[in-house]
Amino acid sequence: MAIAVKALLRLWFSFDVPVSRRTYLLHGTALMVVKYLMDSTLIQAFAQIRWTPLDYLNPLWSLRADLANLAPSWLPPALVLLTLPFLWIGVGMSARRAADAGRSPWVALLFFVPGLNYLLMAALAVLPPLSRVQWPVEPPPPQVDERLKSAMLGVAAAVAITLVSLGIGVYLRRAYSAGLFLGVPFTIGYITAYIHNRRFPRSPGESVVLAVAGVAVACGAVVAFALEGLVCIIMALPVGVAIAIPGALLGRAVALRSVDPAAGVGAALVLAPLLVAVEPHARPMPREVVSVVEIDAPPRVVWRHVVTFPELAPADDWLFRLGVAAPLAARIDGRGVGAVRYCDFTTGSFVEPIVAWEEGRLLAFEITEQAAPMRELSPYGDIRAPHLDGYFRATYGEFRLEELPGTRTRLVGRTRYEVNLFPQIYWTLFANRIVEAIHLRVLQHIEGLAESQIPG
Repeated sequence: MAIAVKALLRLWFSFDVPVSRRTYLLHGTALMVVKYLMDSTLIQAFAQIRWTPLDYLNPLWSLRADLANLAPSWLPPALVLLTLPFLWIGVGMSARRAADAGRSPWVALLFFVPGLNYLLMAALAVLPPLSRVQWPVEPPPPQVDERLKSAMLGVAAAVAITLVSLGIGVYLRRAYSAGLFLGVPFTIGYITAYIHNRRFPRSPGESVVLAVAGVAVACGAVVAFALEGLVCIIMALPVGVAIAIPGALLGRAVALRSVDPAAGVGAALVLAPLLVAVEPHARPMPREVVSVVEIDAPPRVVWRHVVTFPELAPADDWLFRLGVAAPLAARIDGRGVGAVRYCDFTTGSFVEPIVAWEEGRLLAFEITEQAAPMRELSPYGDIRAPHLDGYFRATYGEFRLEELPGTRTRLVGRTRYEVNLFPQIYWTLFANRIVEAIHLRVLQHIEGLAESQIPG
């Protein structure tokens, strides 16, 4: 029994055992069934949701929104962790099946790509054996190119580090912290380069390229599991790449000088998740954006359209086309201080109790409830990424009207907000641009309404 288990584990996790078409089909099907039963059992037990085989075949957690509402917070990251060994088995067996079919084992990297992984598995399950690579078990020569093997191990480690750290940091601790944005990409760079150089020296350029590839594949895995959307990942990618490069150079140096024993890679693997787990929460810093337009209409005319305004034309700014919430209309319940203004956006409504009402001069309000700041782009439709829930929070807004000579008005829009994502300075660059685009869309709409009421 122990020998059979050892042989099975060697088939699944090593590169030493050949994989025929029949072996690939039988084991692949069996593992998919086992994975479905494990996932569906957990989801049924802890979320009371029935997960069908069609749900399982969708690379997105198609019931993710229901899981977030009905399941304990640990279940979504637990399902990701449960996926990791199956992911590695699929990649490793696909590489050996490709070699058995006379194809490059490098095609196994397509297993990381949602959608394409199913096409890859279907093709490898039917391709006949045309192998130019021999797969004897004793003695075991290098069955798969060592460069590919070390690259795949590095990429697999990158995916594991990212998913574990994201699960701990975002889903359990509710924090987009320094450990997540700095520690994870640096560790990815270190691990990928260390693994790639530990047995055979590689060039610095190749090590850096692999580290960048590790970051990119890890980001793709995050999108594939619907943990984040495309826009957030694209914005975060420059930071990840910049931090991974010095990590790669350090990992290569350590591997070439044998400063760290092979077992040390295990300690490096847990470094980023540990940092994310113990890092204290940072307090968000308040920010403010001010925008100004000058209107050819007196303040009394402009005021009417500041308090409420009808629906705007469809947004054409590229930010709004990417999914950023665009303002649509404003309405108010009551009059004066204590009234409640509602600003409707494409993602919902902002609730704005009035705290200052100086007719013709000042309208100020707090923002007590707000809709999601954007709709994330995803290959699978609209998703509720965690960063949309409270990590960008507008707190205060005002419109100030200043009378200018010639019955003209300077209209000043002001918004205060907080960004609770690290590094705040970096994310503030995007937030400022978004708030400014929202300001200008509203202010220019008010300008057009007010000037249309003034006889030419």
